[in-house]
Amino acid sequence: MPIEIKELHIKINVSENPNSGSKPASSSATEKDNIAECVEQVMKIIERKKER
Repeated sequence: MPIEIKELHIKINVSENPNSGSKPASSSATEKDNIAECVEQVMKIIERKKER
């Protein structure tokens, strides 16, 4: 007899501890590069939707 899951609850805790291991991107140049790449991908998606 198969089991059916009707609800799934996921709980996480997020803390901003600077010693957590991974370092956030603090360089503004890196952030600008990431933003530019995201904008470029969004513009490509918009262009593809216009072609349809």
